[in-house]
Amino acid sequence: MFISGLSLHDFRSHQQIRLQAEAGLVILTGENGVGKTNILEAISLLSPGRGFRGSPLPDLVRREGEGGFAISAKLHPLESSGRIDPVTIGIGLAPRASSRQVRVNGVTTSANALSEWLAILWLTPAMDRLFQEGASSRRRFLDRLTLTIFPSHARHYSRYEAAMRQRNKLLSDEKGYDPLWLDGLEQIMAEQATHILLARRQLVDLLSEEIAKQEDGLFAKADLALEEGVDSRDLVTHNSEEIMPLLQNIWQKSRTSDAAIGRTLQGVHRADLKVTHHAKAMPAAQSSTGEQKALLLGLVLAQVNLITEKNGQPPVLLLDEVAAHLDPSRRAILFDILRSKGGQVWMTGTEPSLFETAGEAACYFQLDKGEIISAF
Repeated sequence: MFISGLSLHDFRSHQQIRLQAEAGLVILTGENGVGKTNILEAISLLSPGRGFRGSPLPDLVRREGEGGFAISAKLHPLESSGRIDPVTIGIGLAPRASSRQVRVNGVTTSANALSEWLAILWLTPAMDRLFQEGASSRRRFLDRLTLTIFPSHARHYSRYEAAMRQRNKLLSDEKGYDPLWLDGLEQIMAEQATHILLARRQLVDLLSEEIAKQEDGLFAKADLALEEGVDSRDLVTHNSEEIMPLLQNIWQKSRTSDAAIGRTLQGVHRADLKVTHHAKAMPAAQSSTGEQKALLLGLVLAQVNLITEKNGQPPVLLLDEVAAHLDPSRRAILFDILRSKGGQVWMTGTEPSLFETAGEAACYFQLDKGEIISAF
């Protein structure tokens, strides 16, 4: 599916904005501050989670508005898709409400149901420091990619975190704790952690295979390694029945140290994705800014291929200010690659000249003061 129509009401800087687009490249240009990124953020919210900024719901409401917002998108099938009928999906926050509403064809549903209609990936300037930041940022990036291939990943992680919070609270009780209760919590953690661990492993393996297929010289190739957050060589097994008791044993032995520090020191919540520049055998964090951007692009493009293979159609891809970081020849190569994917790609930039090689078939929109002043 691709987004054929998008409507925003009282979202961020936009009082009311509507646009129609086709599959392929969709390009938004305009000066800084006119709301280009806000449009991409709105699209990112049409998937499970909190979008690419991760903002609280009240922050999404236009300051001069009535206290709520609405995002609606009309989806049409790609020519390669077997689906025929268009679908309307949307999310909104009513004034004074504390939770968002999600609807598909006018019927209220859960946010997780959105993944049945759209797979969405993004690359934003905020991600440029992914390799310099702490492990938590890379872990969120990895889990977002994992979720697009294994939708149950989010449910397993939520259950794991809930059990871990209860364990931490129990360990901090000055009156002591019931070992049997801890056994039960650690069993839940181990069950969910096993699903998380195996899904991450499989995702990294699949991504590595896709990256190996990429043509040399276009974008820097990445070597990927998963640090699983647990100090145990025994976890190399892929047998879930063997992994679970190993994890339970680790947490049982670490109860005293975890209680002393007030948190669980080992587990899948401490995992990290290690990325190395393949050609230079250099950690991504030590590569140049341009090389790091190229590594990220290569990772995202490999993920597009995985989603396309799994779902039978490509995801919607959001690229915020990506063209400004590339020289003209690499921009032209990137646009060719994006067109060849056969899906829909939304891109932003301050200058129309950045997209001169995007082709006549692209949809071009120019924004000014939160309004679309031209579509060409």
